[in-house]
Amino acid sequence: MVAHKIRNLNKIFCGRSLLGLLALTIFFLATSCSTKDNTDYVERSVEQIYNAAMDLMYSGDYELAAEQFDEVERQHPYSTWATKAQIMSAYNHYQTSSYDEAIIAAERFIELHPGNKDAGYAHYLIAVSYYEQISDVGRDQRITQLALISLDEVVRRFPGTSYARDAKLKTDLARDHLAGKEMSIGRYYLKQGHFVAALNRFRNVVERYQTTSHVPEALHRLVESYLSLGVSNEAQAAAAVLGYNYPGSKWYRDSYGLLAEKDLRPEKNDKSWINKAFNAVF
Repeated sequence: MVAHKIRNLNKIFCGRSLLGLLALTIFFLATSCSTKDNTDYVERSVEQIYNAAMDLMYSGDYELAAEQFDEVERQHPYSTWATKAQIMSAYNHYQTSSYDEAIIAAERFIELHPGNKDAGYAHYLIAVSYYEQISDVGRDQRITQLALISLDEVVRRFPGTSYARDAKLKTDLARDHLAGKEMSIGRYYLKQGHFVAALNRFRNVVERYQTTSHVPEALHRLVESYLSLGVSNEAQAAAAVLGYNYPGSKWYRDSYGLLAEKDLRPEKNDKSWINKAFNAVF
């Protein structure tokens, strides 16, 4: 009986000890978190935080500047300064090449303040953040596509602005980049002897990217592909369009030589898709 009571007391004691230990652990954790919060959060006036952020930005410390602009909104979310701080935060993230953070900050600014006078700049900042991430032609071009969509939106929504003018230039470069990707794949297929697959890539450049620098070569590669497939009339049509629009290019000389080897000459063909595609532009 005595032993049984002792065992019961031990269970009660151990249970109370565990509960006490748990309570102490929670207390220390709460105290630790509270101390950390108190260390991180130093209440300041909105002017103090914003001016500190501007000083950091002017000194070139964009990362800390972005943090301070974020702090403006955290401590004073309903102030007029908070609105400006949001777009300034996006700009400073862009300056540190933190493009994802810049895009998120700019998109949030547009969502909260779609009619703000800086909305155009926010759209432009998103576009150039994608544009700066455009990689070489050997890699996936998803970012290039996103850059092109965003740049086109700036041109469409804010015509006549400096943002639109710069976006138009970058649009042309982005399109040239996409055309370069198509050419790279087309050349690979051509080298492997997959002439139909190669032809489709070069056709895509001619139809979709006619203002890019890759069109003369694309037309020459069409001549190569069609001749390899035995479709001489389309090869002649491609060479004729190439000679008419780029008469002094090396690609026309090369195409002319390929046709001459088969006793053929460039010949216009009004029924060819190539001729129709160029008539729609030139």
